[in-house]
Amino acid sequence: MVLVSSKYLLDRAYQEHFAIGAFNAGNSEFVKNIITVAENLQSPVIIQIYPLEYELMGSKIIKYVLEAAKVSNVPIAVHLDHGRDLNDVLRSNKDQLNSVMIDTSAEEFAKNVAATSEVVDICHRLGIAVEAELGSIGNRFANDSSNMGRIYTDPNSAKEFIEQTEVDFLAVSIGTVHGPYPSGKNEIRIDILKEINRALKIPLVLHGGSKNPDQKIKEAIENGIAKVNISTDIKLPYFHAIKDTVIEKPTDYEPWIMLKQANQIQKDILKEKILLFGSNGKASEYLNDFRHLKPYFPYEGEKVEFY
Repeated sequence: MVLVSSKYLLDRAYQEHFAIGAFNAGNSEFVKNIITVAENLQSPVIIQIYPLEYELMGSKIIKYVLEAAKVSNVPIAVHLDHGRDLNDVLRSNKDQLNSVMIDTSAEEFAKNVAATSEVVDICHRLGIAVEAELGSIGNRFANDSSNMGRIYTDPNSAKEFIEQTEVDFLAVSIGTVHGPYPSGKNEIRIDILKEINRALKIPLVLHGGSKNPDQKIKEAIENGIAKVNISTDIKLPYFHAIKDTVIEKPTDYEPWIMLKQANQIQKDILKEKILLFGSNGKASEYLNDFRHLKPYFPYEGEKVEFY
């Protein structure tokens, strides 16, 4: 199977009101589990790498992901998650990820526009799709526990941001947070999402996709969310399962023994998420006519050698 662009996956998902799961690959086992479940469900999928995951595993993990995706029978895109600056983006360009996120949402609007525009200019010339963020998703470590650092995305500002930067898809803040939620803090604002969707009419991205009510996720997908990021939901149970196995079998050490339960738990969660997002069975829609299959890079990129 050829690798496809995140842009190609999301454009169709947005039009048909389903979403693509974008799962963070914390190690090579995660990559195998994600692809196995995607193939079993015949679902397109995005494998994404966060900068700290990138630093932990090095550029070689990207080569592994790309090769694993090439021999899969479903469409797979490979994405940089939360690129912190131009250096993160250029590293991912060199390693041939075909879409990137530049996240300068903590900056004031003008600086966010400027930084994002620079990345879009470089990446579109190389043929690479770009995601950005406006507002603040928030996280569980924020000082204000009642709000957890959320700044909701303003629809009017979002429209101006899209017009000035020409990003391909936008991560919006509608009440989710990164990391596990404290009890009772799940407050996805579908009303805000509807306004953003009406204003932008481009694929939208939900960060902090873990630990949300299924019904809210379904409503979000119906109202413009075409990519749902999942990290916590596939990491916490995985590593807790390893801990439980170590406690249960303290004298065992072989990987096929120590990881068996963790891998199965993760695969069960991946299946649950893909079914929730409605992307199961959609692989054939992308693959039916290869003449319309967008290339790995969605733009007419320049031939560039990286050194």
